[in-house]
Amino acid sequence: MRDLIDALPKAELHLHIEGSFEPELMFEIARRNRVAIPFASVEEVRAAYRFGNLQDFLDIYYQGMNVLREPEDYRELAGAYLARARADNLRHVEMFFDPQAHTGRGVPLAVVVDGLRAAAAEAAASGGPSVYLIPCFLRHLSEAEALETLDALDPMAGHFVGVGLDSSERGHPPSKFARAFARAREMGFKLCAHAGEEGPPAYIREALDILKVDRIDHGNSAIGDERLLGELAARGITLTNCPLSNLRLGGIASLAESPVQAMLERGIRVTVNSDDPAYFGGYVNDNFEALAGAQSLGATELGDLARNSFAGSFLPDDEKARHIAAVDRALADFTGRHRL
Repeated sequence: MRDLIDALPKAELHLHIEGSFEPELMFEIARRNRVAIPFASVEEVRAAYRFGNLQDFLDIYYQGMNVLREPEDYRELAGAYLARARADNLRHVEMFFDPQAHTGRGVPLAVVVDGLRAAAAEAAASGGPSVYLIPCFLRHLSEAEALETLDALDPMAGHFVGVGLDSSERGHPPSKFARAFARAREMGFKLCAHAGEEGPPAYIREALDILKVDRIDHGNSAIGDERLLGELAARGITLTNCPLSNLRLGGIASLAESPVQAMLERGIRVTVNSDDPAYFGGYVNDNFEALAGAQSLGATELGDLARNSFAGSFLPDDEKARHIAAVDRALADFTGRHRL
């Protein structure tokens, strides 16, 4: 199925750009900026990536991004990811970044945004993918700090399509950020939030009913709540699942346990994404391939996942339709040639 996966146009809706930081680039930027890192080699960095839970991952994640200091650093980071995205036939990316993780160590927000926007412009000039930026609040910090971040984002709000919520889920329910999300909605932002990765189904309900999000990131724990599953399907809520991330962080014991197939069968608009690909061992097509092998997904299911990625995006309706038509053409061409 890899040939079909490669052929299908896709969007990625759950990608933390800081989590695409490959060790080789980390070393190069650290050298250039004369920033000390606690690793002697690329091999040591890769060994440190063998973590077993979300908090262990976050510890190394924040440590790695400390080398990012200048616009050029962010341009290179995003540019390297977008080159990989183009190779995976991604036509659109909705890219998360964590403003507080950078401003909290003294990097001006404009430095981060300028670098990311430069990479997006270069990608557009070279054939794509298109890029939407989504700054996220760190949920282990206070809502007051999230509101301060919104103040900082306001003068450059036109550069972003929405806001999100990420970082440690346990003990930090979505309702903690009710005021911040209400204000973001008033500012015209689309809204999404990580919920149900580690947290219970109640966190997904809070994200929907209190934060009034347009999209749920992860959403795994919904699989244990039939009423919630029915509501997600009826409302057409998109879930941005990340199979290899769930596996590496211990959310599932094997890819056979991923909720993706069961959600597809229930008519839920679930998508497949890479989350933090440098840390979790795979970009989008790797996630598609691993999941397809573990759950025996066929051309129909893979086509549905590709369509869902555009249907669940924040693109204008006409652009969604154009990309979905391209998925249909690619699927028809492949199945015709292989008589599937």
